[in-house]
Amino acid sequence: MEFLSAILGLVPCLYDYTSKHTVYIRDLKKNLQALSKEMNALTNLYEDVKARVEREEQRQMMRTNQVGGWIREVEEMVKEVEEILQTGDQEIQKRCLQGCCPSNCRSSYKIGKEVSEKLVAVSDLIGKGHFDVVAEMPPRPLVDELPMEETVGSELTYDKISMCLKDPQVGTIGLYGMGGVGKTTLLKKINNGFPTTSSDFDVVIWVVVSKPSDVGKIQQVIWNKLQIPLDIWENRRSKEEKAVEILRVLKTKKFLVLMDDIWERFDLLEIGIPLPDAQNKSKIVFTTRSQDVCYRMKAQRKIEVTCLSPKAAWTLSQKEVGEETLKSHPHIPKLAMTITRECNGLPLALVTLGLAMAGENDPSNWDKVIQDLTKFPAEISELWMGEGFLGEVHDIHEARNQGHKIIKRLKHACLQESCGSKEIRVRMHDVIHDMTLWLYGECGKKKNKILVCNDVSRLEEAQEIQELEETEKMSIWDRNVQMFPETMLCPNLKTLIVMTCNKLKKFPSGFFQFMPLIRVLNLSDNNNLVELPSEIGNVVTLRYLNLLHTQIRELPIELKNLKNLMILLMNGMISLQVIPQGVISSLTSLKLFDLYGGAKISGVAETLLEELESLKNISEISITISNALSFNKLKNCHKLQRCISHLLIYRWLDVISLELSSSILKRMEHMQRLCIYRCYNLKDVKIEVQGEGTQNDLTVPNKISLREKYFLTVSEINVGDCHYLLDLTWLVHAPCLELLHVGNCKSMEEVICDEDEDEDEDEVYEMKGKRDIFSRIKHLRLQNLPSLKSIYRHPLLFPSLETIMVCKCNSLRSLPFDSNTSINKLRKIKGEASWWDQLEWSDETVKHYFAPYFKIYEAEAN
Repeated sequence: MEFLSAILGLVPCLYDYTSKHTVYIRDLKKNLQALSKEMNALTNLYEDVKARVEREEQRQMMRTNQVGGWIREVEEMVKEVEEILQTGDQEIQKRCLQGCCPSNCRSSYKIGKEVSEKLVAVSDLIGKGHFDVVAEMPPRPLVDELPMEETVGSELTYDKISMCLKDPQVGTIGLYGMGGVGKTTLLKKINNGFPTTSSDFDVVIWVVVSKPSDVGKIQQVIWNKLQIPLDIWENRRSKEEKAVEILRVLKTKKFLVLMDDIWERFDLLEIGIPLPDAQNKSKIVFTTRSQDVCYRMKAQRKIEVTCLSPKAAWTLSQKEVGEETLKSHPHIPKLAMTITRECNGLPLALVTLGLAMAGENDPSNWDKVIQDLTKFPAEISELWMGEGFLGEVHDIHEARNQGHKIIKRLKHACLQESCGSKEIRVRMHDVIHDMTLWLYGECGKKKNKILVCNDVSRLEEAQEIQELEETEKMSIWDRNVQMFPETMLCPNLKTLIVMTCNKLKKFPSGFFQFMPLIRVLNLSDNNNLVELPSEIGNVVTLRYLNLLHTQIRELPIELKNLKNLMILLMNGMISLQVIPQGVISSLTSLKLFDLYGGAKISGVAETLLEELESLKNISEISITISNALSFNKLKNCHKLQRCISHLLIYRWLDVISLELSSSILKRMEHMQRLCIYRCYNLKDVKIEVQGEGTQNDLTVPNKISLREKYFLTVSEINVGDCHYLLDLTWLVHAPCLELLHVGNCKSMEEVICDEDEDEDEDEVYEMKGKRDIFSRIKHLRLQNLPSLKSIYRHPLLFPSLETIMVCKCNSLRSLPFDSNTSINKLRKIKGEASWWDQLEWSDETVKHYFAPYFKIYEAEAN
């Protein structure tokens, strides 16, 4: 019975087997084999396509969406087919009658159908998998991130730039500063800051301009960023046509263009960059070494990128040298700090030297680097004249103006920078300085053309190996040397600077014998040097002689042989007692004579003035007057008056009233500095107005607003230890005064006196003649004036004021400030805290206006 039941059960199966659906069951085994074969073909094709894609992606290409979708489909299909093949094989194994009859028709049908469908799907994927292009250039990101090191100490400047980028009124921003100061790094920081912030710009473009600027290359960079179609770009053949295309695209976008390393002005429209304005809200930021370029590129904000602060410089130096090196020897941290100071905060120098010293564990090698870095600063205009850098000097004032123009250009090019509290000095950064020396030495081929020496014993060694025969310029500063070599064979030496050799008392008699070409001799600041050898008279090529701040007591008579000497500087020679008669008058080429602040040479001062007057080429004199004879000689000589540059009236003990003729003052057309010191009995200074028959005592009221201008060129005035002077009202006749220092005048009650009590106060206040008093003054210093009650009774504008220092002026209870007083250039108001707290103000608003500028006087702060 059971056999019969089985036979009867086959009947419906045999029926289904012959129906149209039985093909899935019948062909299951064949379809499984076909599916496996097709799947192998698809897998091979997948591997080929994927390999092509990976190669393109390594070239920074991006797979197309079509290819990406196909790869994902294949990967899904592989999983599904593997499962179906496994299930299908199991179904075949279950069949009876030698695999012809399934044990379960429904299950076998279902699997057979899936296999058949997958076979079609796999074949379809194979058909779709033949791609001509698998990857394309990706769309350019908003910003191309640039490689850069982590920045140190530039946060404040970066914040300034960020504020300008947010300011709708600022379109063009110029960053200027010396080479290596970090301008490019700041620009990169701006560029890289955008991916991590929500940017309002449609496109950010980075362009390196350099010198000379190449319009075509700049356009190519911008085209690449804007992704202008190649066929359109190539059809634009000329620079003008390409500029039109760039302009067309950029006018539709809010853009930020970052331009690095601009050396000269160029036309942005020539490139195709539209000018930023309030409508397009676009921005341009560029870097340059020259402040002039900022003006010529019409930057609306000019931001100087300065060197790092000492703290930030040390942080960067430690980072570059590395902790391991710094801890390798107990002396190295101190040596590293010395090198850091020599770098003056220049990031390029700090990084370069830091990397060079990383891993250097021997302190002696650090010492050598420090010695190489230490250079002595050079003087400027007068030294250039002596060197002959300014050509043939006919007029020393014209030559100095030329020198100032050169310095100004160097400062604007950031090759020099102002330094000192009043910024009246300049310095060249050590890295620029070293590069200059390298260039002068014919790119390092002649290293001995310039010799800098802090150990005189080296000079004898240098002579033995003939180093000095090549030397043209030599700077010596050995604080321990007591004696120089007897002779030095320097046939090509043109400049010799011997400074701060504090133990040196005199030179050997033959020291200058073999220096036949020397033009510049600087012996200044050797504060124990008491004698100049008579052989100095044989150095007939000498043009420049600097004896400042030496202790030389007597000039040798042989000095009269220096017929080519143009510049003689003897400022601060407090021990000088004898200038032999006829020496100065023999210096026929002399143009500049400086005995300002020197000794009081008894009995010969007026004779010295007569000798100076006799010189045909003399054009600038700085001198000290200490008696009536000398003063009268100066009053009676128009030539000397026109030559006066710096005038010191010093220890004129019997002068009570100093009377200055208005005509004399007008003839002093080159006077820059006037100092009156230790004239203990001086009570007043008067201007004698010639031609009117009257004397106008400048302490007399009512004349301030009607004043004439006499001290037309004086920029600095110092008054000290004049205990009977009540005021300095005569200063109103110095319209170009920039620096005023008044100290130790016990009776002085007012700086500028105005006693117009009978006039209407409002009328006096509004007088233009009074409001512009001290209109040029930059630095005002008042010290130890116990009776001083007023600088001036009415508020002044002070449009140029940068610093004011008040010390030990306890009676001064107010400053001539109000809400109209300018703070545009004001940097600080220094004084004791107790003095500041007792100041009286017209109202609290004015006090709060100036309070941020107050700094405690350092003597008190310490």
